[in-house]
Amino acid sequence: MSLIDTRTTAKITPTARRAGAVGLAVVSGSAVAVQSRINGELGVRLHDGIAAAVISFSVGLVALVALAFGSPTGRRHLGVFRSALRDGSLRPWQCLGGACGAFMVANQGLTVGRLGVAIFTVAVVAGQSASSLVVDRAGIGPGGRQRVTATRLAGAALTVPAVFLAVGDRPNDPAGLALALLPLLAGLGLAWQQAVNGRVRAASGSVVTATLVNFAVGTVALLVAFAVSASVRGWPTGSLPTEPWLYLGGPIGILFIAIAAALVRFTGVLLLGLATIAGQVVGAVVIDVAAPGDASGPGPFTLLGAVLTLAAVLVAARQKR
Repeated sequence: MSLIDTRTTAKITPTARRAGAVGLAVVSGSAVAVQSRINGELGVRLHDGIAAAVISFSVGLVALVALAFGSPTGRRHLGVFRSALRDGSLRPWQCLGGACGAFMVANQGLTVGRLGVAIFTVAVVAGQSASSLVVDRAGIGPGGRQRVTATRLAGAALTVPAVFLAVGDRPNDPAGLALALLPLLAGLGLAWQQAVNGRVRAASGSVVTATLVNFAVGTVALLVAFAVSASVRGWPTGSLPTEPWLYLGGPIGILFIAIAAALVRFTGVLLLGLATIAGQVVGAVVIDVAAPGDASGPGPFTLLGAVLTLAAVLVAARQKR
């Protein structure tokens, strides 16, 4: 009897852990929808999406530097991180996940004001679902290789018509349709970002260190992009807003990156992505319905695209017993 009880407990514990991880990922996904609205509004106020992304990342970086260097534990994990780079157990390219995060946040500032949170999110989801398959199959994440099943492939494929449905409300806006390609590309990088950030967390033993590396790399990438943009187009014509909530994009990003880096070893890249996708889609539709902002609220095609996206998540999450 004791042997049976032990086996039952061994089976239940990992399942409960995975369920809890999925629940946290859903919450973090809904936070990303809020971040998209904040950074999108900041980009509108500044008239410059890249400048909004620089501010978002810089606020997050300052908070993480204080957190990591302000305690002996944080400094010790930074030392472990440096040692992992020196001995080759962590490769330099595995520390570049922040570049994808920077592209994602820049897209929020550039496109959300025009597209709305719902269409932006559905486009990101399409890219993220497809790239999650490739990243899991290649074993880039800390969980190692995971095979591509028929259900996973079908779920990823369903996100393609979901994007077309989501932008179907604006057939007479070709510029808006083309703009949706940017968050689609940003979504392609999200899965790789989550995977390599998980590697940094595993090598350093610290979620804070992994998140700090992500924000440091992203901030540098954004500063370079901003310098190029300013030299071509000039400085932003808008003024810094006074509302404190418009500067919360960075802290929300910290929450999302830290949760993803901590959970990816339990869920794998695809399941983590699917859970965050569910939170993003639901949160995005709620935000666009409740407070549409400068973009119009979601129409019937956008809502149908969101439903199809959730269906794709459920299909891809199915596993054979």
